[in-house]
Amino acid sequence: MILFRYLARRYLMTFLGTLGVFVTILLFVNLIEQARRFGGEETGLGALLGLSALDIPGALYRILPLVVVIATLFLFFSLSRSSELVVTRAAGRSALRALTGPLLVTVLIGAVAVAALNPIVAVTAREYDARVATIRGEDSALGLDAGGLWLRQGGAGGQTVINAARTNQDGTVLWDATFLTFAEESGDRGGPVQRIAAARAILGEGGWTLYDAKVWPLGGGAVPEALAEEHPRLTLPSTLTSDQIRDSFGDPATIPVWELPAFIERLRAAGFAARRHEVALQTELASPAFLVAMMLIGAAFTMRHHRAGRTGVMVLSAMLVCFGVYFLRNFATVLGENGEIPAALAAWAPPAAAIALTLGVILHLEDG
Repeated sequence: MILFRYLARRYLMTFLGTLGVFVTILLFVNLIEQARRFGGEETGLGALLGLSALDIPGALYRILPLVVVIATLFLFFSLSRSSELVVTRAAGRSALRALTGPLLVTVLIGAVAVAALNPIVAVTAREYDARVATIRGEDSALGLDAGGLWLRQGGAGGQTVINAARTNQDGTVLWDATFLTFAEESGDRGGPVQRIAAARAILGEGGWTLYDAKVWPLGGGAVPEALAEEHPRLTLPSTLTSDQIRDSFGDPATIPVWELPAFIERLRAAGFAARRHEVALQTELASPAFLVAMMLIGAAFTMRHHRAGRTGVMVLSAMLVCFGVYFLRNFATVLGENGEIPAALAAWAPPAAAIALTLGVILHLEDG
């Protein structure tokens, strides 16, 4: 038990130290990147610092496996050079028993990352995207809730809010759609000026084509129903494209893992394909297992007593194997998003295979 606590504490302190170094590097690099992207758009230093602070959690979350690998390499090289691992083996403790403490700490790190850091990343990513859209003057947005699909588009005549009961997979065809146009604030105090209801709306080049549409003029003190007009076919200008609608969903990383199941159900109810978000959910749940795989790979190359001069070879070998597993996970993710393999298999197979193979290597090297 003393050995377990000692190795667990050493690994945790090494991980936190490595994490602190990466946070410092990311702060400077990210600030320079934000200045390069938005420095020419009359953005002050305070705004750039705010953008950098919002982007740091997401960047840190993405490189967490790399932090785990480097912390593992530092720890076990330190233990090997001080002959502490040799003493551990001489005391009758196996390699797997020495790994128990760091292994459980890694699982705890992965669980905290998924349960706490993931929602923080989702919130900061959404706020970052909103600030970037404000800086760039983008005014289109999309949302999903129990009321169906919601879109917002801007134009010379003001903002238009669009609601639809359902849509196709790329958002270019809407059924039971409602278009509510708001005037510019300088004109009519920003109030609604027109409402259109259509049985079907199709997004084409330069605008929406509405079928079986009814138009109500709003404002001016008149009774809207008395001035309503019906049109078998009506064209409404729009700057939206199908790519913009799909991109408005944003990265699944902008949705907290606890909200992903409900969001997936809303996607399906609205008519969108939810494979990308299903894979994202399973990948988040498998994150602790992936971090364990990274830790075991690092340990497999550094637990043996190495002579001077082989350190670089061992580090390079461990990093190459880790990058190989990372590439395999990304490849499986693409297959899962394209529907070639189930989402659970795409997320869980790479870390499970890496853990099994690495444990086999450690047992072979340490216990024969």
